[in-house]
Amino acid sequence: MIDRHDPHTGLHSEQGALRGEHPGRAPDPIIKVHDLAWLEFQKPDLERAEIFAHAFGFTTVLRTHDQLQLRGTDPGSPCVLIHRGPRSRFVGPAFRAADSQDVMRLADATRRPVTRLPVVLGGTTVDLIDPSGCQVRVVSDTDELPALPGQHPLTLNLGHDAPRINTTQRPPRQPVSIQRLGHVVLQTTKYLETLNWYLGHLGLIVSDFLYYADQRARGPVMSFIRCDRGATPTDHHTLALTLGPSNRYVHSAYQVADLDSLAAGGEYLRDHGYHRSWGIGRHIQGSQIFDYWRDPDDFLVEHFTDGDLFDNTLEPGWAPMTASGLAQWGPPATKDFLGVKPGRESARELRELLTALRADNEFDLDRLRGLMKVATS
Repeated sequence: MIDRHDPHTGLHSEQGALRGEHPGRAPDPIIKVHDLAWLEFQKPDLERAEIFAHAFGFTTVLRTHDQLQLRGTDPGSPCVLIHRGPRSRFVGPAFRAADSQDVMRLADATRRPVTRLPVVLGGTTVDLIDPSGCQVRVVSDTDELPALPGQHPLTLNLGHDAPRINTTQRPPRQPVSIQRLGHVVLQTTKYLETLNWYLGHLGLIVSDFLYYADQRARGPVMSFIRCDRGATPTDHHTLALTLGPSNRYVHSAYQVADLDSLAAGGEYLRDHGYHRSWGIGRHIQGSQIFDYWRDPDDFLVEHFTDGDLFDNTLEPGWAPMTASGLAQWGPPATKDFLGVKPGRESARELRELLTALRADNEFDLDRLRGLMKVATS
């Protein structure tokens, strides 16, 4: 007998908000950023970081004793800047403004100075701090790196449409070529305040809200947020924010050409001893095919392909947050991905949880109960 139960029923609503719920955008933002420019990290061992970066699919732009710049094949800025430091930590994201006038406008509104970026990057920046304490740069007029040769999607025989005749498919087991930076996910103890800050300062808009089961009336606890470029489609999320017991980096994601390059690149990483956190599968919010890996400094990084693109006409979707609702297909979300695997990260998160419950923030005992339900769903 066929089981007709759909495990995804009710996990995603495209009906939008109920009356009085968060609209997912600010009525009059200061500016509207166009994209993520890069992410900045600090690490003590740049040699080890570069070895993994090449296996993961990056190309080195700049390598000095104190700095490593990594890029994809698309034209533009480097994707990742790594500075040598005493410990591994995420420094913050840089967003690209539409032009220098927007940088000036944001600087005036926040009473922050506009400064020149290092000559190796070019351009200017206004450096802000979000409500969670994360450094946020908004940059313009940075130097444009030319495109590099990259991987092309394979020609596929799909159903009765068969353009590939007398030719085999043999994708090599080699590092995938990163095309570009896609998004970053951050956890915050001040979710609503931080969300409103990004919407109001940078003009980002929400694609999807998630809420804890039986707690929708208290409001969302996660949002997938995209850039507002009007009729120009943008990634389903450039930034995602989630409520939690600490303010921290969760993961970042980098686009690749197709499923075959993602899978073959994953085989290469596995052959070279790196740890797959979760994958391969297809997400619900954003729809992208994903594959998550841990770098040697324990940062979570994602290969993705075939993600959703939205213009500014779509209103936010609303859905309950569940572990099973993270993917349409693929293996169950791992304890490592969910952050509950015994180890340094989960121990640190437990210490932060106890601190958060005693502090004045949005993460209280009811929210903890909701989060525990997610981890066991």
